[in-house]
Amino acid sequence: MSLLGASAGAIGFVSGLGELIGYSMRYVFGRLTDKTKQYWPMVILGYVLDIIAVPALALVGEHGWLAACLLFVIQRMGKAIKKPAKDTVMSFAASQEGAGKSFGIQELLDQIGAFLGPVLLYLVMLLRQEGTTFQIYSACFAVLAIPGAITLILLLVTRAKFPNPERFEPEPKEYIPFKLKKEFILYIAGISLFAFGFIDYSIVIMHVSRNYTTLAPGLAETSSLVNSGTLPLLYAGAMLVDAVAALLFGMLYDKKGVRALVLSTLISAPFACFVFLCRTVPLLLIGIALWGVGMGAQESILKAAVTGMVPKQSRATGYGIFECAFGVFWFLGSWLLGTLYDSNTVVMVIVSVVTQLAAIPFYIASTRQARRIA
Repeated sequence: MSLLGASAGAIGFVSGLGELIGYSMRYVFGRLTDKTKQYWPMVILGYVLDIIAVPALALVGEHGWLAACLLFVIQRMGKAIKKPAKDTVMSFAASQEGAGKSFGIQELLDQIGAFLGPVLLYLVMLLRQEGTTFQIYSACFAVLAIPGAITLILLLVTRAKFPNPERFEPEPKEYIPFKLKKEFILYIAGISLFAFGFIDYSIVIMHVSRNYTTLAPGLAETSSLVNSGTLPLLYAGAMLVDAVAALLFGMLYDKKGVRALVLSTLISAPFACFVFLCRTVPLLLIGIALWGVGMGAQESILKAAVTGMVPKQSRATGYGIFECAFGVFWFLGSWLLGTLYDSNTVVMVIVSVVTQLAAIPFYIASTRQARRIA
């Protein structure tokens, strides 16, 4: 989006809007999934939209950042359709292996793909030296149609092999209607604060590509520490950390419960200090690694916790509420933090760190409330 001419404020708004739509609609599709019990059709439909939208970015014109934004929103809508059903299917399987471990393994495999994807694009960039940066990026997005097609094939094979995923988890002895328990409300408040303060990677990478400069010895001009060709590798590194952190903290959650969530938040919250306030490559890499830890925890522990709070019959609705709240506050946070980036980076970093740390008391209160009921 930056390459196509979008400002930092526009990127923050669009990134947040995409997440708002993608997450808020998950409540709707979560309810629909629980009502129809059509887990696989919802997953497949969402993946189809996702797979079509990303390679279609190759067709966007040089100044077509609005078209790119539209495709971004479509891709997020695909995620909104598939995620509640996908997470519910995962929760059924997780009942046999442990929620934290299972969601950690899922995130590990997910982020191995997220690591290999940018590496693939880096190789495409190396092979295609001719043309403008825009043309090279367009070629990269076109290549992504290949793994997208493979994903859909594997999904159809999995559906054929396991047509009734709900059978993985035993049926409860009695029907338990879904209602918003106090522990779930406290938990939602906590993850909302975390989402509000967690800076979107689009802002991180824009900062790195535009402003991460240093005065080279003996030179009067500034030179970029990170060139455009290495940007995919930075993202790949973040995804690799994400994958390892998701598995480790997921397994830790099965043993220690909310303490794993508190620990991951304490570790990841300061990432903005290293990324936005420091000017050396080692500290930048530390910041991006901490960002990866936060993402890993988000995709494993946060989801695993929902499994234990919501009964099987309404699990997709529970995930829909969880994802909706997360998305609304991610949208508000992305918009605010993107705007603050244009005016005062230090204030942006303070808001980010403080709001993430403010989530910890709510996590602890949620666990204590659950113990009190038990």
